[in-house]
Amino acid sequence: MNGAILGILAALVSAFSWATSTILIKLGMRNKSAMAANIFRLYVVSVMYIMIFLATGTFFRVLSLSPELVGIASISGILGFVIGDSFYFHALKMMGVSRTVPITSTYPLWTILWAFLFLGRRISPRIVIGAVLIVLAIVIVRRAEERERVDPKGFIFAMLAPLSWSLAILAMDWLTRSMSVLTLVGLRMMFAALGVSIFLPGYSAELRKITGKEALFLTGAAVSGLLLGQYLFVYSVGTVGSQIAAPVSSINPVISSLLAVNLLGEPPNRRIMEGLVLAVLGVVLIST
Repeated sequence: MNGAILGILAALVSAFSWATSTILIKLGMRNKSAMAANIFRLYVVSVMYIMIFLATGTFFRVLSLSPELVGIASISGILGFVIGDSFYFHALKMMGVSRTVPITSTYPLWTILWAFLFLGRRISPRIVIGAVLIVLAIVIVRRAEERERVDPKGFIFAMLAPLSWSLAILAMDWLTRSMSVLTLVGLRMMFAALGVSIFLPGYSAELRKITGKEALFLTGAAVSGLLLGQYLFVYSVGTVGSQIAAPVSSINPVISSLLAVNLLGEPPNRRIMEGLVLAVLGVVLIST
């Protein structure tokens, strides 16, 4: 099996891992905020990566990296998991899921543009068409969600979230040339955990009320979404480039909806199947 196929498969499995993480978060945080869940899972996965780094001697490799590489890795982690996610959570609160997700799901298109402009990546018409189909699939699925009251400020946050995510992916793509997947993923998680600590004072009371059952689900979400999902995504970016990995892995909202129907008993919807068909067509176009 050649590297390109492995890279695309890694992106698909990362999408499934992120979707599984979403389901676990829904199960574990029914009465808690998304920001509290994000803080908890970033702390958990950072501890896991510290243990992995100690066991594999990765910290010695980190010491050999230039300050520039470490700094860019920290910026990538903070842009993606602190700034981008914060914009996303604020947009969700102000506009609701059905209006926020279609806007924030455009991050693969921004990633393709940055990869072309700054990394000189070749972008074929199939990649662009495939990415557009995947974004349309996500829009169709999320339009089936219940509509909520709109706050105009939410639109700005919803636009800033995918820009932050795409720039984080761009930096990560560039870094894959200079450091291993494990080192890059671990550093991004640790710096993200440090960055998200600025929100800790406002959510510390909520975090202290997390039950053992909630902690178990959130730990599972951290393992699935951040430990496994992020590792596979970075591997995919390093193998096939962000212009392919980002749109392929972005189908996770479609997978989340399918899992919610089958595992959480949410009512099925025709638009979910329509979105799935578009997502599959998009992945096939990009993969070929």
